[in-house]
Amino acid sequence: MSDRNQLVLYSGGHKGTEAEFGRCADRWGIHEITFSFPGHQMEWSREVRVLTAKELAQGDVSMAIVSRHMGRSYTKLELVRRVIQSMYHIVVNAYQVFAAGWIQPDGTVQGGTGWGVELAKFFNRPVSVFDQDRNHWFTWKAGGWMPDNPVIGEKPFAATGTRRLTDAGRTAIAALFERSFGPAPERAAAPKRPAAAQPSSRRPRAKPAPARKAATARAASRASKSKRAARSGR
Repeated sequence: MSDRNQLVLYSGGHKGTEAEFGRCADRWGIHEITFSFPGHQMEWSREVRVLTAKELAQGDVSMAIVSRHMGRSYTKLELVRRVIQSMYHIVVNAYQVFAAGWIQPDGTVQGGTGWGVELAKFFNRPVSVFDQDRNHWFTWKAGGWMPDNPVIGEKPFAATGTRRLTDAGRTAIAALFERSFGPAPERAAAPKRPAAAQPSSRRPRAKPAPARKAATARAASRASKSKRAARSGR
């Protein structure tokens, strides 16, 4: 079972796969770093590191090359370009890459974040993908996707994948963490607050004020004197 102490999860915090990996990392107490850039919208963010223009340029690749390699064209080229640039930093810092989505017949993964899977292959990072159609994990080995039950190792890892994560995908990600680290640690329960005192249904007897006490004593004294005078006059 893997040791969580040296682990770091790298991702872009996008809706779907990356956010779900982030939530699981939080449950299992794993450190996270989220790469971002100006204009980037995240669903999940922990220790956000905003990449500078110079850092983004390190992951610059011609969109023509990306489109040809992935076998598809992209709309919103400028946004996709920044995602691809940031993906370089996510993958290059990791020793292992996980993704969720759909494996295409040509071996690529559907969607713009499939470029992260291609980068993992290029940098010889172990990469595993949960295919949401076949409901199973596959690991890239010997030039092809092999059925597998991967585990997260003891080094920094990366997560990428589809925004359209299914319930089966969420279950598979949680199972990956449990297979790697055991059941999620239970969070300490919040201390119970003492029950508030309930008001009594009986009204408390009002205590006589000091002035009222004195007046009552004087009246009693006068009454006593009157009785004695009446007895002595008999």
